[in-house]
Amino acid sequence: MKPIHIVGNGKSAALYNYAQRDGTTYTCNLPPFSIPQAKATFMVDFKMMKAIHEGSVQVPGDWVVGSRPKKYTEMNPNFYLKYAPQIKEFYLDIPKYAGNYTNFNCGHMATYYCAAKLGAQDIHMYGFDSIFGPELQSCTDFYLQSDRSVGNSVRLAGNWRPIWEQMFHQFKDTTFHLHYFKKNAHALINFPDNVNVVIDRK
Repeated sequence: MKPIHIVGNGKSAALYNYAQRDGTTYTCNLPPFSIPQAKATFMVDFKMMKAIHEGSVQVPGDWVVGSRPKKYTEMNPNFYLKYAPQIKEFYLDIPKYAGNYTNFNCGHMATYYCAAKLGAQDIHMYGFDSIFGPELQSCTDFYLQSDRSVGNSVRLAGNWRPIWEQMFHQFKDTTFHLHYFKKNAHALINFPDNVNVVIDRK
């Protein structure tokens, strides 16, 4: 099976472009650069749907969306009629350890989907910087208003990071390759043996 690449929204997403990436690529929300070969993008938020509905954001290609976008389409049937050709799947599965859909961000969803549904053996992840440091800034902050106050960032990190740790443990037969740009990077979670940190250089 060819590898799967997931491009998140942190600064290290740019590492995807440092080499030729064979396999299948997925993105999260609207990636920070054009990836025309991406098979689909994952979205989980009401605010992303609202921005698309209002016309302030355009997300090309096929979409895999979660529970809250599904609810949005039910509340806004005209929106669904317009974008139904792009919505290839409503993916509603989340692991029990996520707690609820609010804790489960689009990076979680993309990774879980590739491991659980697609049975991926190798998943390469770019732009998942919150695993390594306190910075939660995302390229989506440039077009969607987000609360990045210290208190909210601590809360989000406290919700997000444990999900990663448990997900990596759950899929023991999948190798997760986390691409990052800092040598000797120390993660803020405990990695099992199936997680590999890749330091990319041009």
